[in-house]
Amino acid sequence: MTKKFGVGIIGLGMASLPHARALLALGDRIDVIDAFSPSAARRAAFSDKHGLPVAGRVEAIFNDPRIDAVLILTPPNTHLELVQMAAAAGKHVLLEKPLDVSIERSERLVEAAEAAGIALGIVLQNRFRPAAQKLKSLLSEGLLGRLVHVSARTSYWRDQSYYDEPGRGTLARDGGGVLLTQAIHNLDLMTWLVGIPETVAGFAITTPVHSMEGEDLATASLRFADGALGSITATTCAFPGKADVIELIGTKGSALLDGTQLTAWLHDGTVIAFDGGDTGSGSGTDPMGFSSQAHQALMTDFADAVANGRAPAVTGRDILAVHYLIAAILASGGTPVRPSKGRGV
Repeated sequence: MTKKFGVGIIGLGMASLPHARALLALGDRIDVIDAFSPSAARRAAFSDKHGLPVAGRVEAIFNDPRIDAVLILTPPNTHLELVQMAAAAGKHVLLEKPLDVSIERSERLVEAAEAAGIALGIVLQNRFRPAAQKLKSLLSEGLLGRLVHVSARTSYWRDQSYYDEPGRGTLARDGGGVLLTQAIHNLDLMTWLVGIPETVAGFAITTPVHSMEGEDLATASLRFADGALGSITATTCAFPGKADVIELIGTKGSALLDGTQLTAWLHDGTVIAFDGGDTGSGSGTDPMGFSSQAHQALMTDFADAVANGRAPAVTGRDILAVHYLIAAILASGGTPVRPSKGRGV
């Protein structure tokens, strides 16, 4: 009988819900050996809700030979040290976004995984949504022609109680606001589809809608190396919240990816309408209001990557590029800058 892929979970807060659902659905392939939180109450609630085993000490996860990989779901400012511990223990890592709270810590995290020779996958599951995969194939087939404009919009709603949670939306714990916490999903999807822009000019503010340290509204104008232009908007002020949108305009047609729905209109009269089938977006009052379908696909890819000695579909290096893009938007202040390694500008 083939050995199941053994996983240990670190962090049992709000983000653990879709992961637990996905892991349970993949029970024929993946075995959750232990789950840890420093909070005894969270451990008990997680075990009662999902019927999964829990550990009282984090060392139990790193020292267990049955565990092949660690799923890290803790706040961003803890990621570097936990990945370093996993690297020292020879455990592969599937890490909830973002990498960490700063460019410097994020680079050290990726380098630690590379030096140890462990797989580092990042939980940016929207790439695995069927509608996003379909759009990727349309681009690969050249059906839209040469792109001339790219738009990525994140219009979420978070009420003040969301930011009243200790540390949420702060630089120290989360590394910032809407860009690094929410819009990173859509920015990763955008750059996976069309690449990193060559030049960025952006603005970011904290609006009167929220009392928080990080930004809750950001906009940016983009120029790509091939001459295409683009725009980014990201906010958690858009009541009641809408699904992420990516719109592409090309020389042969245009396409609109609206959450889990894709529509493309080609100059020859062809209309391609594709229903992705998965549900929810997490854009409204319930941040976890989405299905675990994409998480299941991401976890399956990660387990396959480890088994076959290849890189996961979403790597640490991939997401460093998105971190540089976000840093460039925040540093710009309306002045065009280049997202570049190590500096963000």
